[in-house]
Amino acid sequence: MPPAKTLSAPRDAKHPGKTGVDLLHNPSLNKGTAFTAVERVKLGLLGLLPPRISTMDQQVERLINNIRRQTNDLQKYVEMISLLDRNETLFYRAVQDYIDELMPIIYTPTVGAACQMYAHIFRRSRGLFITKHEKGRIKQVLKNWPHKDVRVIVVTDGERILGLGDLGANGMGIPVGKLSLYTACAGVPPEQTLPITLDVGTNNEKLLGDPLYLGTPEKRITGREYDELVHEFVQAVREVFPKALLQFEDFANHNAFRLLEKYRGEICTFNDDIQGTAAVTLAGLFSTMRVTKSKLKDMTILFHGAGEAAIGIADLIVMAMMAEGLSKKEAMGRCWFVDSKALVESSRTDLQVHKKPYAHAHAPVPTLAAAVKALRPTALIGVSGMARQFTKEIIEDMSAFNARPVIFALSNPTSKSECSAEEAYTWSDGRVLFATGSPFDPFTYKGRTFVTGQSNNAYIFPGMGLGVIACSAKRVTDEMFHEAAKTLAGLVTQADLDTGCLFPPLTRISEVSAHIAAAVSRVAHARGLAGEPKPKDLLAHAKSRQYKPAYKTYV
Repeated sequence: MPPAKTLSAPRDAKHPGKTGVDLLHNPSLNKGTAFTAVERVKLGLLGLLPPRISTMDQQVERLINNIRRQTNDLQKYVEMISLLDRNETLFYRAVQDYIDELMPIIYTPTVGAACQMYAHIFRRSRGLFITKHEKGRIKQVLKNWPHKDVRVIVVTDGERILGLGDLGANGMGIPVGKLSLYTACAGVPPEQTLPITLDVGTNNEKLLGDPLYLGTPEKRITGREYDELVHEFVQAVREVFPKALLQFEDFANHNAFRLLEKYRGEICTFNDDIQGTAAVTLAGLFSTMRVTKSKLKDMTILFHGAGEAAIGIADLIVMAMMAEGLSKKEAMGRCWFVDSKALVESSRTDLQVHKKPYAHAHAPVPTLAAAVKALRPTALIGVSGMARQFTKEIIEDMSAFNARPVIFALSNPTSKSECSAEEAYTWSDGRVLFATGSPFDPFTYKGRTFVTGQSNNAYIFPGMGLGVIACSAKRVTDEMFHEAAKTLAGLVTQADLDTGCLFPPLTRISEVSAHIAAAVSRVAHARGLAGEPKPKDLLAHAKSRQYKPAYKTYV
């Protein structure tokens, strides 16, 4: 029998275009031990794999067993990212099958530790790094990316990674993690995603002194030099990837707000820390209203923290309150903030620009605990990145003012959470309506088991991206996030609420994302922002665009 001709096979729909070790080293095409006997012969794989052929289910079982044998979450993260580098189809299948177990590994809270250790656990580069030295040739850098039909880009400058601060180029773990959720949660095809880090330096002295740090070992550029680099980047994205949604991620407050305002009217863009966090939090509030039988416009909401997340949440809440009949002034008057110094009120002269619209007339109040007593809020939302701020006194006071106090401890990773689930349920005598930014295990109090809902942006941004792709949206608007929040809350069942959970289980995330995509598309078509004709069934159309992690038959 003559030897199989492996290198001259024509490239067509049933041929991967690569053979032998080149095929095994391509994560988009590799199936590992799942290559069939026929494929192994015709694709030059004989002898390059163990002889026994595995099903995908067997591969997933092997993987999850290996993950569970790791002794800590960072090792699990490394194992998962290594799989993504080898076999992305298996990676996404495993994440979808074990979403509750693996999402906290590939994203929050573990991704925070992974970013801190990025240079020390580095295995293989993912995404694009752009520095000041590429100024004048950023378009060329983008053209180096092998996939040309990019539809979603997540970009960070690493200055405010989660609640961990300036991690410089180590922040690449965030765009990589976010985009893996675009695919795992909403079915955005992985080849249509691109993670980017604008490495503009770092002011983190520990990183600057680390000989293994992989980023530019210089102080951050600022001012005009920074703005010119970002502007060139945005214009290059418009030219090289004209259909791409550009998501700004983990930029510091002084840049996040102004960059969003500068570019949101020019390109298809949003800031997930401002708008995605707002939408998922608003959805949580909508869910609490189903329990308390109240209206959003009747709530008084106190934020601990007054950064981009807090202001973004408040702005969307104001939009939702106005939809219930309040004027903008009345709605803004329902939102209060305590920053690192005191209550945000009109007599203060030290307020940043983004806080001033919410600086209402009130006597000075020095602490969060005092603000809770003075304002008697319906809801307390923590977004300061400061751990252990919701004390026993504060939660007991919230419970004294409200039959069902609403308390959201949204700072992440887990080490930054304002309180634990156990503390919230115990100190409120089981009456709290509670949500967190990072996951907590179910907690049993007085014979009742409470399931804490994670107010995870993954409920919103993947569906937003899928919706933009499904209708070729030209812009992303606050109305889209408002509709996404209403859609998410509407998917919470009474059974979910009965356990104390204000969000659907993550096991339904693909369905949730499709519904959100349909809602986003509906707004885009209604406002003339869609680039494609409106299909008869928006939900069916969104589902038809979802990537399914299944192996292709090559021969």
